[in-house]
Amino acid sequence: MADLDNLEYYIKFPNPNFNYNQNNGEHDFVFVVNEEKIPVILLFGWAGCQDKYLAKYSQIYEEKGLITLRYTAPVKCLFLKRYQMITIGEKLVKLLIDLNFDSHPIIIHCFSNGGAFLYQNFSLALEKCPKPIPIKGVIFDSAPGKRRILSLFRAISAILGGNVFCNFSMSLLMTMFLSMIWLYEVLSNAICPKSTFQSNPLENLKNERNKWPQHFIYSKNDDLIPHTDIEYFAEYRKKLGVDVTMLCYETSLHVKHLAENRESYVKSVYSFINKCLNGST
Repeated sequence: MADLDNLEYYIKFPNPNFNYNQNNGEHDFVFVVNEEKIPVILLFGWAGCQDKYLAKYSQIYEEKGLITLRYTAPVKCLFLKRYQMITIGEKLVKLLIDLNFDSHPIIIHCFSNGGAFLYQNFSLALEKCPKPIPIKGVIFDSAPGKRRILSLFRAISAILGGNVFCNFSMSLLMTMFLSMIWLYEVLSNAICPKSTFQSNPLENLKNERNKWPQHFIYSKNDDLIPHTDIEYFAEYRKKLGVDVTMLCYETSLHVKHLAENRESYVKSVYSFINKCLNGST
């Protein structure tokens, strides 16, 4: 773990003796990479994600000799102090430059709306960055989705955990409070679109300027983000000329696709990365 101005992140470099010319790990797949500019995978966790869970995803990249950097935005920034996400996005871009990753091919893997919201602010920070950052593609796992009160309640309940009665009461109160903030944002944006902070990842990212490839992994059994939201977003991006690929499962739960469909999940991710890296220098 490392810290940069209170920005906690986890980074893993490959073994210096890693052999990129042979198969490593449990899956038969070899990436052809420039060992001077090893690809970097940024993993943006879901709201309330513990790093030990996010680390299970980074392992599938690390076993192939890729650099991984994991970061999950604080819950208070995702739900309450959302304006601070702007600064977090800027710090992440600065971190890549400080680590000299601005010459490495970079792929982002974000989870749920929490990760998508972080990616939204990271993308905005890239637009203001004086140095070009070579983003090659983005993977959306269980995201993005429309803002719904029931989904918000379920997300807060999952984060709080603990006693069922206390959980329900606190989740209900927090949902009501955050719903009022949402309403304020909607009304403010209707009156003056440029006056308030935008915190709706699906609506804000569908017209994102960047056109790098996007891969969507989702399920029809997701109880937080309906598959129809993700398909709507993916089709919208596709019509704008973005290279879109999709992997839809029938039964896996929200951000549980790797655990329940490991073989096909990893294969799809590796195939997408290989496509993104073609032509990388």
